[in-house]
Amino acid sequence: MVAAETAWLRTGVFRSKTYWISMAICFGFMVGVDGWMSKLSAPIVIYDETHTSGLRFPWDIPTEEFLYAFAMLTIPVLVWERDSQKLAQAATE
Repeated sequence: MVAAETAWLRTGVFRSKTYWISMAICFGFMVGVDGWMSKLSAPIVIYDETHTSGLRFPWDIPTEEFLYAFAMLTIPVLVWERDSQKLAQAATE
C-alpha cells in the first residue's frame, strides 16, 4: 500500500491529518476487539503459528493483524481519493 501510494497513485493521503486520525480510531477499536478474540487464555480465533511470525502485541494480537488491517483500511481510501481527484480534474477541463 505504501509503495502503491508513493510510487504510483500519489494521492497525498499519507500526508493527511484526517487519514491518520481515522486510522487511530479504527486501530483503537481493533485492539479491543482483536485482543478479546485472540487472547491466548480463551481464544475465539485461533491462528496457525506456522503462518505467523509468533510476535503478539498487545493482548495476544498477532502483529500481522495490524499490517492486514492497515492494508484493508487504506485500499478504499486510496481508491476513493484517486477517483475523487480524477473527477475534480475532469470537471475543470
